[in-house]
Amino acid sequence: MPPWRRRYSPIPSACFLTAAVFIGLGSVAVQILVPYAAHLSAPALRGKAVGDVMSGLMLGIMLARPVSSLITHLSSWRMVFIISTLVMILLTLTLGYVLPVRRPAPGLRYRALMASIGSLAVHNLTLRRRALYHAALFGAFSLFWTVTPLLLTGPEFHLSQVGVALFAFAGVAGAIAAPIAGRVADRGLSKPATLFAMLAAGTAFLLTHIGDTGSHLKLGILVLAAILLDFGVTMNLVIGQRAIFALGEHYRSRLNGIYMATFFVGGAIGSALGGWAYAQGGWGLASLLGTALPAIALCYFASERPATE
Repeated sequence: MPPWRRRYSPIPSACFLTAAVFIGLGSVAVQILVPYAAHLSAPALRGKAVGDVMSGLMLGIMLARPVSSLITHLSSWRMVFIISTLVMILLTLTLGYVLPVRRPAPGLRYRALMASIGSLAVHNLTLRRRALYHAALFGAFSLFWTVTPLLLTGPEFHLSQVGVALFAFAGVAGAIAAPIAGRVADRGLSKPATLFAMLAAGTAFLLTHIGDTGSHLKLGILVLAAILLDFGVTMNLVIGQRAIFALGEHYRSRLNGIYMATFFVGGAIGSALGGWAYAQGGWGLASLLGTALPAIALCYFASERPATE
């Protein structure tokens, strides 16, 4: 069998895609924990609770790339999945032991619950706004982290996988926005904080045009942009969740499901657009699209009436 056939055998690819599907199905546990934390907290401290949980979520997202790259460099890519499996088993046992049991009052059956999701999305303006705001910002976030590894490993910077991993650690600093955003939202400052988050995301892309390509200054500016972008996106995420969780106790999980699904679609679109833009016009075109996404959210935010949080 020719080497290219052994390398590109469809069986390993099918196994990998199947595993990716099950990982995606299992990852929804996070979206169960966030409304669960909101349910357990007092209304006055709900933003703080959501912010604390989301800080852990964002740390996991931002640490995943650099930690897995470093593990692969020191051992192999298989070790990443072995360690992840062991951590998930330990986490499952821990959560099963420490989390209190919640038994919701009997209500709609599963089919009726699913059917009600469309009605919630259509008739709830705050939910729609917050979901679309974050779809734009998460699209910019995904675009940035899809394209920057291509830029950093390309002929301009010549960074290795370890170098990209160290660069990605910069994004971890943005996770500190989660608890800050939660406390700000609890004080009734959601609107100015949302404005700041959108401006931070857009400014992050504009900053990347400072300095000569491949220079140490340019690399430092990219690090600063990563921190600022992640800070803004995390802040907007927490404020949005705090806002939708205040809409109704009995359907928080459904509200969160709509919110998360909407902005993950935005993230997928941003990632796809980023790869295409970088192939067509390099970082210049990609950063232009990255700037446009928060700008679109900002224009939509400007039309918000005082009664909308």
